[in-house]
Amino acid sequence: MSARFANSDPAHGFHDAAAIWRWGVVDRLTGRRRAAPPGPPAPRVEPDLVAIAAGDGAPRMTWIGHASFLLSLAGAAVAVDPVFSRRVGWLYRRYDGPGLLPDQLPPLAAVLISHNHYDHLDRRSLAAVPARVPAVVPRGLGRWFRRRNRRPVTELAWWQTVSLGGLEITLVPARHWSRRGVADFNQSLWGGFVVRAGEVAVYFAGDSAYFDGFAEIGRRFPGLAAAVLPIGAYSPAWFMERQHMSPEQAGQAYVDLGAERLVPAHWGAFQLTDEPLSEPIERLRAWWRRRRPAGRLCELAVGETAALEPLTARAADGRSTGAG
Repeated sequence: MSARFANSDPAHGFHDAAAIWRWGVVDRLTGRRRAAPPGPPAPRVEPDLVAIAAGDGAPRMTWIGHASFLLSLAGAAVAVDPVFSRRVGWLYRRYDGPGLLPDQLPPLAAVLISHNHYDHLDRRSLAAVPARVPAVVPRGLGRWFRRRNRRPVTELAWWQTVSLGGLEITLVPARHWSRRGVADFNQSLWGGFVVRAGEVAVYFAGDSAYFDGFAEIGRRFPGLAAAVLPIGAYSPAWFMERQHMSPEQAGQAYVDLGAERLVPAHWGAFQLTDEPLSEPIERLRAWWRRRRPAGRLCELAVGETAALEPLTARAADGRSTGAG
């Protein structure tokens, strides 16, 4: 089956069969590729269920773990790539528990799915979310939801917007790909989301390699309160850099976006590639110390909630670190 969707730049194609064979078989047999021991997962705290349930309109987000977040803006809550399972795709075990369980979620205005890979679209996790909750997905993925009697579902192309529960939700480009089975390569689109309520907008990258699209997203959505960027699943770099960012590339993407906060995601739960679970955040901290970009590194523990009010009290030199 031929691919239906592609990245905007022809140079952003996926690897050919020879590269996949080298990565998956040859480098393992020759010892050039070895997965590190997983090591400790991301730290975890007990969730603040009072704040999570509050419908006071204050902007905040909670890290459920990996790429899963709960976002509350203007009193409306959305779940982004919710995954609660102990294993995804039958292959990858979870080394931490989710920061929230399905029955701890507030009433949802929408569930957002960035693409169809198993660590972002998990059938068992979605089954725990009421089927009546509206779903917003990339084009081509709606059929998966409708076959499971999940309605309503809205499919978006890049730069298209839908309004739900007082929120404006826009699908934005990413440099990635899609597949769940043998014959469905790139049969559905992939992307990130910008969720806006009034003057507050938050960007979720989903999965993406580094590309010039981050600068374009920043131009179209100036003053983002937070950019949630994936920092893990990058080793070995020669193979993974076409689909995932390194921590340093995620830092550069944050600079390109011009967001107030960098919220690291996609680390500390599943060992999808060869680096240890905690290496991504250690490398990002080191990059932040070297570069000292304007804004704030908002490093959350699993289950932690961060307020997203405007950063009006920055350090004297315009640089700040820490949560919030």
